Amino acid sequence: MPARTANARWEGGLKDGKGNMRLGGGAFEGQYSFSSRFEEGAGTNPEELIAAAHAGCFSMALSAGLERAGHSPNSVETEAKVHLSPSDGGFKISRIDLVTTADVPGIEEDAFQQAAQAAKEGCPVSKALSAVEITLAASLAG
Repeated sequence: MPARTANARWEGGLKDGKGNMRLGGGAFEGQYSFSSRFEEGAGTNPEELIAAAHAGCFSMALSAGLERAGHSPNSVETEAKVHLSPSDGGFKISRIDLVTTADVPGIEEDAFQQAAQAAKEGCPVSKALSAVEITLAASLAG
């Protein structure tokens, strides 16, 4: 399996500095700053990129699990919300909330919830972030 890369460059001090992050594959490049991370400024931040990675990983894991169980999903849409909180004079990621809606013809609610829970526990990004509380709200479309 290939190793995936990204890089970041920061210039200046914490509050007055600025940075740029780029995915190794070139699909995304964006600025980040103190205000985009700790306030509502323009740009991205590490937590937003973690959220994107987690939402993408979970959606793929759920789709795969549903297929293995004999249910072909039409779509799986997931939002991940990464919470950054003060901690011990600094900050920490305190919780990640996954909210997913899937269009899966013919599946029973219990089977869907079991597949969603298994995806939450089994996706590689969830495993990497297991030190953080991860919540899941999963619903079927329609």
